[in-house]
Amino acid sequence: MRIAREGLPFIAIAAVLALVAILYSARRGSWPSWLLSAVLVVVAVWVVYFFRDPERTGERGDRVVTSPADGKVVLITEVDEPAFIHGRAKRVSIFMNVFNVHVNRYPVSGTVKYVQYNPGKFLNAAVEKSSLENEQRSVGIESGPYRILVRQIAGLIARRIVTYSREGERVEQGERMGLIRFGSRVDVFLPTDATVRVKIGDLTTAGTTTLAELPAR
Repeated sequence: MRIAREGLPFIAIAAVLALVAILYSARRGSWPSWLLSAVLVVVAVWVVYFFRDPERTGERGDRVVTSPADGKVVLITEVDEPAFIHGRAKRVSIFMNVFNVHVNRYPVSGTVKYVQYNPGKFLNAAVEKSSLENEQRSVGIESGPYRILVRQIAGLIARRIVTYSREGERVEQGERMGLIRFGSRVDVFLPTDATVRVKIGDLTTAGTTTLAELPAR
């Protein structure tokens, strides 16, 4: 199983704590210490599971928008997006819980034209106001005649957003674009005439699920 490199320090810490607890329990032999050891082993296994980074394949194409995140579609709405799209846009919001793969992927191929970090709060990422108030990183991609914005939003316990994107670089659909640790949300901003292929409540898989179809231009 492939592991995201950002998770290696957390995995190492969890493994060391579990090992120390086991050695201590072997010496003391008390049931509370063995219970603690069991809990720490479970936590260590979960940390490895959380930072898994599987390969993904799916539909590809100039007019196809694939999901940038594993999770659940919690909102589909039309909003103003002044930072990169400079006008009205369709926004699809995907909530990632602590059991989802947290590696994010580019929804389209193109050139990164905009990268912006905004500090903020750490509200529950499932609620609407987190899109405006939470810590976030935005990546704008120019894909032929289209402009697509992906916004990584920190959640209630997430404290670190990782984004690999650099302005001016060429990116490919389905490539890894970053990661958010421990529960979060990803918003995708699309042209208003795009056809959304998911509905609220649908589960998405990054790099595999077709999120929307862009109009012919």
